[in-house]
Amino acid sequence: MNQVIDCLCSRRSVRSYSSRQVNLDDLQAVLRAGTFAATAHGRQDPWIVAVQNPDIIRRLVAMNAAVMGTTDNPYYGAPTIILVFASDPSVWPNSLYDGALVLGNMMNAAHSLGLASCWINREREMFATDEGRDLMRQFGLPDGLIGIGALSIGYADGEPKAPKERKAGYSRVIA
Repeated sequence: MNQVIDCLCSRRSVRSYSSRQVNLDDLQAVLRAGTFAATAHGRQDPWIVAVQNPDIIRRLVAMNAAVMGTTDNPYYGAPTIILVFASDPSVWPNSLYDGALVLGNMMNAAHSLGLASCWINREREMFATDEGRDLMRQFGLPDGLIGIGALSIGYADGEPKAPKERKAGYSRVIA
């Protein structure tokens, strides 16, 4: 099988990470892959922020857990969190799709480098709060953005689960 297709088919979401930090070269490669995701009209609307600072990670964990209504760590203890932001859909209707493609590219790039990842939600709600907007200013982001999603990223603590069987009729060709 083609190496790229094999990578795409073997990637799994990981929900348990070792404390070992992602090295900067690998992180930069993942971020670069995100910047090459397709965006509508080549607008490059999304913004990517990688967080390895333990104090900021603790804030993100608390904010996300509060939205989720839990005390568990929604980022599963990953040592790096990658956040994706984009314009409000009322300003740019394709922002959610563009941000989703950025996240997908980064998940697959991470896997190709031997890193584990998991797509995390609730960033839209987190960054709509005063605390979230304050963090966005600290990150140097422009006003008017919304949180699209995040990735937990790091080294898996254990083996990923086997893939679920693909549903019948998932894809089809109409000739």
